[in-house]
Amino acid sequence: MEKKQELRAMFSSNAWGESKWAKSSKGKTAYATVMSQAFWNGVTLCLKVFGPLVMVLRLVDGDRKPSMGFVHGELTKAKEEIKAAYKQVETNYRPILDVVDGKAKDRLDSALHLTAYFLNPFYFFNNSTIQDDPIIMDGVLTCVEAFFPDDVNVQDEVINRELLKYKNKEARFGRPLAAMGCATNNDSYDPVGWWSNYGNLTPNLKRMANRILSLTSSSSGCERNWSTFEGIHTKKRNRLDATRLNNLVYVQFNAKLINNKRNGKDVLRTKESTNAQGWLVEGGDEEVDPVSGLTWEAIGEATGADEVLQPIRTTRNIGVRELHEEDFVSEDDTEEERSVKIEYPIAKEN
Repeated sequence: MEKKQELRAMFSSNAWGESKWAKSSKGKTAYATVMSQAFWNGVTLCLKVFGPLVMVLRLVDGDRKPSMGFVHGELTKAKEEIKAAYKQVETNYRPILDVVDGKAKDRLDSALHLTAYFLNPFYFFNNSTIQDDPIIMDGVLTCVEAFFPDDVNVQDEVINRELLKYKNKEARFGRPLAAMGCATNNDSYDPVGWWSNYGNLTPNLKRMANRILSLTSSSSGCERNWSTFEGIHTKKRNRLDATRLNNLVYVQFNAKLINNKRNGKDVLRTKESTNAQGWLVEGGDEEVDPVSGLTWEAIGEATGADEVLQPIRTTRNIGVRELHEEDFVSEDDTEEERSVKIEYPIAKEN
């Protein structure tokens, strides 16, 4: 939609009219599509319908703050925006909401999601009628029983006393600052921090709220980037243009190659220089050491350098071992199977 006017201007320009594409069947179809108001009305409607759902997906996929306390509330908000896009005509929006509800069923409507929605003060303080929803309150009671198992006294304290203080906004929950602290859902809003400030008189409910509101609702934020491209193309930098993205990938990839090449080099040690003299320089064994007057070959024999040297392993090569033929023999192979010789038939010449 941002490029709607520019796109229409391009198809109305003389350059387009004089191009070969304007006379082709595909070009005529593209021209008719861009100039059609019905097409743009459909695009606008699609954005109004899918825009709220994309926001929910980005919330779940994000890694800025835990999303468990926001999923149900934002999904409910998205449904209301979809209804508004269709001007509250149920016959138009009902098929879409049925699909959304079908996908969310048994995934985003669990007792944990409902309790997180209820305990998030941003939603509860802005809409206290949440406590009148029997499905939500059943989810809250289920979570209390699961969070404090086999402890009826604590369950009684949470449900019949502490929960009532939160629902009635008593004690610290009734302070004006408590309402101000959860009035806006922006990047700085932290429901866990809110409970730390105002939930001290309801310690059990506070502990339960902090645990639930600290949960994530997806593991996608924990993914590891194994490739250079995905290491560059992260959530915070997913709006890079193609040229800059390719340049960053090129630089990072070649930097890794250079580091690998450097790490693969072994420095020649002083005690190995005698043995290496012969193959570093052609005829090096016959050269005479100016200090001792002996050939390098004689020095090597005297110092024992001609003996087979064990390869020196540096710390960066720890864990690397040579593979032998025995490593590829299964433990289940018998001695007879190992000693079997395979004979191949030799074709006779005619």
